[in-house]
Amino acid sequence: MTITFVSAIVIFVYLLLISPISYKAPVTILPPAEQDNMGGLGTLLSGGDFSALLPSSFVQGNSQLFLEILKSRSAAEYVVKKHNLVKYYSADNIYAACDELRNDLNLDLSKEGIITLSVNVSTIFIPIFLSNKDSVKSFAASISNSYIESLDKINREKISFKAKRAREYIENQLLLTKSQLDSAEYRLMEFQKKNKAISLPEQLKTAIEGSAQIKSEIIKTEIEIGLLEPNLKEDNKTLVALRKKLSELKQEYDKFEIGTEDYLVAFENVPELGMDLAKLLREVKIQSEVYLLLQQQYYREKIQENRDLPTIEILDEAIPPLKKSSPRVIYSSLVSAVFIFLLLSLYFILKEKKWTIFKDQSKS
Repeated sequence: MTITFVSAIVIFVYLLLISPISYKAPVTILPPAEQDNMGGLGTLLSGGDFSALLPSSFVQGNSQLFLEILKSRSAAEYVVKKHNLVKYYSADNIYAACDELRNDLNLDLSKEGIITLSVNVSTIFIPIFLSNKDSVKSFAASISNSYIESLDKINREKISFKAKRAREYIENQLLLTKSQLDSAEYRLMEFQKKNKAISLPEQLKTAIEGSAQIKSEIIKTEIEIGLLEPNLKEDNKTLVALRKKLSELKQEYDKFEIGTEDYLVAFENVPELGMDLAKLLREVKIQSEVYLLLQQQYYREKIQENRDLPTIEILDEAIPPLKKSSPRVIYSSLVSAVFIFLLLSLYFILKEKKWTIFKDQSKS
């Protein structure tokens, strides 16, 4: 019992006066808002961005993805560089310091998707005399908050990159559509100069409006597919649905070309000059609608690419902790005392058993 008692006292003194003290300053962030990743044309026509069509894990990603970003070397590098942790960890280089930091990182994900992050920050040995505990506490809070800054930075970079890709794609489509619109307007102007005014039946004007609307829907759907194809597999459900939609739209549009009982006016039943004019008017209307849509989306993506707004919503910012996280002096001392007592008991039991066997052998 004396050895156990003395050992417990030694451990208690070591933990109280010599062992480094660790602090954790938790910060909590809310899960990213869930959005409809594929709103299709409805999303676009209601003011959505074309970049929403691209794989958007960094925009609408779930909390699990945020966890993986926080575990990444990129996030750790940001924190290491900001706080000069190479010196703090006495590491050989920045990558070794990143490994040390990631080992000290604590992450927790609740069932509601809320992420709690903290980092173990320790004092030096003999902290009661050689360390400023308040500065270590503040350092722990600063590192935790810096991790959230790194998550926000990475998230914004990915969003900006995605918007840039969408903007470049739309830019090319704008140039193509502008060329087609100019060509269609020129052909219409030349036709009107040559043939003067031609009156079209009201039913034909209605048919032109309908066919132009469907054709613009076709072009918009083709743009959606063009944005998605480089990033998704061929059997992706979204791509399959868009291709099916495109096929249905083309079938609907073909009805205007071949003439069916579904419509009061079919273009083949219009006098030749009237039919030519109708086609020219329809082409100008189609290209005008598509060009207007692309122009609106182009400027939206340009703004998205260059805007600098926070993308992470913090629930509770990290503040200097009031209590240490380790060591738990009394608990650890008691557990150690019990362990030493059991170890010594086992030693004396084995020793006594060995002595008994030796005595029995001596008598025989």
